[in-house]
Amino acid sequence: MNYLIAVLPDRIQAEAAYTALEAEGLPMDKVSLLGKGYKSADEYGFIDPNKPAKRMATQMSFWLVPFGFAAGYGFNVSTQIMLVPAIGAVGNHMLGGLFGAIAAAMGSFFVGGGAGLSLGSGDALPYRNRLKAGKYIIVVEGAANLTNQATKILKQFNPENIQGYIAPQV
Repeated sequence: MNYLIAVLPDRIQAEAAYTALEAEGLPMDKVSLLGKGYKSADEYGFIDPNKPAKRMATQMSFWLVPFGFAAGYGFNVSTQIMLVPAIGAVGNHMLGGLFGAIAAAMGSFFVGGGAGLSLGSGDALPYRNRLKAGKYIIVVEGAANLTNQATKILKQFNPENIQGYIAPQV
């Protein structure tokens, strides 16, 4: 499946471009108009960048937290630091492991979440930001000949950005 995404600066141009696509006989079930008064990014299905960030942080925590516990436990065993003398040697080793697990959880949250936020959303985040700024987006999905025809039509309206995508085969 091919996608063509064009960003238009205002509602008048977006409606004119949408009407031009309709006048040229493009199947309108393959054309979507996003913006204020039309579909939102969530309704269309642009990825919310917070979802991949949470997923990546959770995935990292599954292996980082146990590793952090083991590292904290091992560090305390090797240094023999008595953080709380009243709980004894084994209790201090466990406390060291707990601190290591906490550090690992923080690492998975900041590193995994940050990477998921910056990498997991792909180009959806810039398009979401443009919609928030009051721009309008026209998305055409279909075969290559359909998106090529739509490109020729949409270029007449001088879009701020026009980008084609090919969905990966799953």
